[in-house]
Amino acid sequence: MRTDSSPGTLPAREHLPAGDAGTPVLDVVIPVYNEEKDLQPCVLRLHDHLKRTFPYAFRITIADNASTDTTPQVSQRLEAELPEVRGFRLEQKGRGRALRTVWSASDAPILAYMDVDLSTDLNALLPLVAPLISGHSDLAIGSRLARSSRVVRGPKREFISRAYNLILRGSLQARFSDAQCGFKAIRRDVAQVLLPLVEDTGWFFDTEMLVLAERAGLRIHEVPVDWVDDPDSTVHIVKTATEDLKGVWRVGKALASGSLPLDRIARPFGDDPRDREIKDVPKGLARQLVGFCVVGGLSTLFYLLLYSGFRAFTGSQVANALALLVSAIANTAANRRLTFGVRGRGGAVRHQAQGLVVFGIGLALTSGSLAALNAASSDPSHSTELAVLIAANLAATVLRFLLFRAWVFPDRRDGDSMVVAAHHPEHHPEYAPVPHPSSRTYSTVSAAQPAHYGPLPQRPTAQGAPQYTHDTAQFDTAQFRAGEAADGTWRDATMQLQPVRPHDTDSRDSR
Repeated sequence: MRTDSSPGTLPAREHLPAGDAGTPVLDVVIPVYNEEKDLQPCVLRLHDHLKRTFPYAFRITIADNASTDTTPQVSQRLEAELPEVRGFRLEQKGRGRALRTVWSASDAPILAYMDVDLSTDLNALLPLVAPLISGHSDLAIGSRLARSSRVVRGPKREFISRAYNLILRGSLQARFSDAQCGFKAIRRDVAQVLLPLVEDTGWFFDTEMLVLAERAGLRIHEVPVDWVDDPDSTVHIVKTATEDLKGVWRVGKALASGSLPLDRIARPFGDDPRDREIKDVPKGLARQLVGFCVVGGLSTLFYLLLYSGFRAFTGSQVANALALLVSAIANTAANRRLTFGVRGRGGAVRHQAQGLVVFGIGLALTSGSLAALNAASSDPSHSTELAVLIAANLAATVLRFLLFRAWVFPDRRDGDSMVVAAHHPEHHPEYAPVPHPSSRTYSTVSAAQPAHYGPLPQRPTAQGAPQYTHDTAQFDTAQFRAGEAADGTWRDATMQLQPVRPHDTDSRDSR
């Protein structure tokens, strides 16, 4: 997706190499609210699974959403007993708020989350994060609706889940199969620029994040999972469904108006280093052809209706000129927004002026065709005139697409895919942080200290490989209160996104 004022794109995905370092590769977040009974068995089971199967260093973060029972005490006990476990307390509820706050503070290159009930089989965890580590994908989700998934749940929740995903496909053109499975992962460099655009702080957070990522052209990897429903779930289905539908309407309206700067999180063409040397590679040709054909078909119908109306009180040449002029202005505006993805008012007048030049070429073709028809027949029928105009417009349409693509709306992005994406606070001033004396301090990316990942650390061994603890964490830049990032106080000061390989210049859901 391109705009004339695009500040840049994300760097190409890179494989995260293995090596020795103190930072965990994977940070698994478990959002909880009043889970004093299930929290300890869940964390112990997940910790044991990662120790046995995950080849790199990891961290488990318990995100307590303002629990009122003994969940905070259980979290503190686990944090004291297991060096890979970290507790995090928020004073406000909301799964989306918890994920955005913890993910924004994490220094791990791969961020994930799962529900505390562990409804999803943990054998899917490594396949979930592997495409992110390898650089193949930007996000990964577990899918209960894939053909090879095995799911145990009642017919009511099965129907609700499938109906919800059908709504997403019909209203937001979502292509992922399962929006609300509590089993997802994202690369940290992607999260840095994607999460500030996600407004929801509750259950719709997952859906909004995936829709925006997909619309921006990011790659979403789906993993079939084995999933067993939790019969003790406390999720209010009707209330959650209502909030989700409100979210669908809000996101759909934002996408239709073009108010979201999705061009900031676009990937360059080709992630192979050899592809970065290719210049002038056509981008999005297939999508542009489809959009142009749809707009062209509607414009032709609009043109014919206008011609028939104008022809009732004027001659064929004048009717053709007026109909073509009005439809050309509408066609240029529609192609500008829908086919070539140009948003905002910048350059709109110039685009319309260039579109009128293209209109003049089309007028010459159609007027010449009418003149030839009148020379051949002194009194042609109305149907013959329409047939000739349709044929002439088909020829003009091909030429119009070529001129639009090469001249009116050219892709002005540089061929160098390693451009740095600057995320300027003036675009989203509401994300300015609000420091607080009681704030815990977490690491974020700043202009003075760009994101940098060293080699991936190996999983700690008995020989004393480095392990992550609170004492070794270096939280040295921004401060913000727990929950403030989720409420629109995300630090947004010129984040410089660098490739992960520096030497190669990356609670509970029952539905």
